[in-house]
Amino acid sequence: MKFPDPKPDASAPAGAIDTELVEALAELVTRHGLSEIEVANSEVRIRVARQLSSTIVQPLAAVPQAAPAPAASEVSAAPADAPGTVKSPMVGTAYLRPSPDAAPFVEIGAQVKAGDKVLLVEAMKTFNEILAPRSGTVTGILVEDGQPVEYGQPLLVIE
Repeated sequence: MKFPDPKPDASAPAGAIDTELVEALAELVTRHGLSEIEVANSEVRIRVARQLSSTIVQPLAAVPQAAPAPAASEVSAAPADAPGTVKSPMVGTAYLRPSPDAAPFVEIGAQVKAGDKVLLVEAMKTFNEILAPRSGTVTGILVEDGQPVEYGQPLLVIE
């Protein structure tokens, strides 16, 4: 794919947007399933982003073998509505561990205290610590390591 030159056209009015470049970037984002792309030079910077939505549902807790199966109405309750749901304070990428080879901050069944670091959300190359708002047991992790997250998206549940 040949991209238009990102330099502003001298005949174009100041502040004009190169729509051909924006369209080419949007096509590239869509074709490769990217969430965003950015190009820049000394005079102009163009960023094209799209909103991706994906839902990952994990069981809240392991059900003992002797326990009866929950009724269908109990299963339909979304973990996002649970009182101990920790939601993302920003758009970014969630990380469950401090580095790829490190152990996760928390796992299902882990006991946490209010203020414990439970995961990171990276936004604009800054890693933001997400702290447990309350003490309790982690009963659900609703995102995968490296998954893009939206503002207000449920990340995990502490009961």
